[in-house]
Amino acid sequence: MKSMRDFIAKAEELGVLHRIKAEVDWNLELSHVAKLNEEKSGPALLFENVKGYNSPVITSVCTTTERLSLIMGMDTKSSLVDIMREWVEKGKRKIPPKYVDSKGAPCKENILMGDKIDLTQFPVPKYYPLDGGRFFGTAHFVLTKDPDTGWVNLGTYRLQMLDKNHLGTQFIKGKHSDIMLKKYQAMKKPMPVAVVVGCDPLLFLMGAARVSAFDSEYDLAGSIRGEGIEVVRGETVDLPIPATAEIVVEGEVDADKFMPEGPFGEYTGYYSGVGTDPRNYIKVSCITHRNNPIFWGTTVGRAVTDTHMTMALTYGATLWQQLGDMKIPGIKSVYCPPEGSGRFLAIISMKQMYPGHVDQVLTAAISTEMGAYGLKTVIVVDEDIDAWDIPRVMYALSFRFQPNRSQVIKRGRSTPLDPSLPLDAREITGRLLLDATIPYEWKKKPIPIELDAEMVKRVQSRWSEFGF
Repeated sequence: MKSMRDFIAKAEELGVLHRIKAEVDWNLELSHVAKLNEEKSGPALLFENVKGYNSPVITSVCTTTERLSLIMGMDTKSSLVDIMREWVEKGKRKIPPKYVDSKGAPCKENILMGDKIDLTQFPVPKYYPLDGGRFFGTAHFVLTKDPDTGWVNLGTYRLQMLDKNHLGTQFIKGKHSDIMLKKYQAMKKPMPVAVVVGCDPLLFLMGAARVSAFDSEYDLAGSIRGEGIEVVRGETVDLPIPATAEIVVEGEVDADKFMPEGPFGEYTGYYSGVGTDPRNYIKVSCITHRNNPIFWGTTVGRAVTDTHMTMALTYGATLWQQLGDMKIPGIKSVYCPPEGSGRFLAIISMKQMYPGHVDQVLTAAISTEMGAYGLKTVIVVDEDIDAWDIPRVMYALSFRFQPNRSQVIKRGRSTPLDPSLPLDAREITGRLLLDATIPYEWKKKPIPIELDAEMVKRVQSRWSEFGF
């Protein structure tokens, strides 16, 4: 799979994509159709008749594990944890992107500069009634490059369409694009950026992942695909752009210039603010797009939708990968439930191998690149419980957990999107580290109730006799 069109063809072949031919208004109606569909774990939707536009919109691409498996190139019967394991295993090898000839590259079929630049030519939805406007960037990624090292980052940050040639940004403090922007600010230069909407869906997953600093998401995507991602250079920016991208917006961000932006209905199910705020913005220098470009959007909003499934996969797999990179032994599985947006809650199953091992894992989780930002609760369970088996995790919290063996960390880095904190105080959060294991050092451990193995075989052999 190399493009959004490849995904559409394969999803349609499997019967997990639905084409909507009736006219749908970009103003709230499209998003409400998509949202109600996502809440029922419905198919991906291709809106072919958006009011006032000739080009389509696709939504609900990542709502189910079946479609996430399709994106990853796996058996569509794979579970979310199967997908995470594949991510972690393949991520051990890095395959960088490869440049191809821009002549004939699909993303260059139309090149617009100067007076021809017009973001409003695309069917950008307005998602929720209290949104500050139409949001161009929801299922997308922003390309930036570190001016010192050349490290290329793919990051998903919301983008509001402010007018024909400006996109409002939200580069949250400490995120990789914000770190890079501060370097350009010190150099007294604007930061070149490129926004990609519609592409190989795997690249969107990369943009949503919390990959470690100085590692390019392109390299991880290449490792999963088994070959380097094909890229071309931008027209006005020196950035590697996916050759098959549907829409590419090139431009620059000046760290010292601001425009009103927001609010927006976030993945937490709440608005991240009560009005507009001054934020940095992208001044557009060029737009390139395919013929009849496919605009990709996601409703975000309250769980569980494709946004939350994406975050559960990318955050959980990244946390698992980063714990592995720390060389901590005994990690059996990691799960970040989609109901918690993959961000705020993590469950880790482990085999205890020495005293203090659980505490090491608990504190390591909130020290990873992923966990250091916004992760509030970590639960560790013994190896006999799978991290994703929520009923068994509840069992462990009931019968193995003791509050005095757990920890409260009063200060940690928060996200401005966390609605459990006051709007004007969202920089610091507390962290709760829950030990739901049987302590390694206990000489006398609880004796588990187990069925007699021979009797189980006997009963199973007579199962039909019992009328089942």
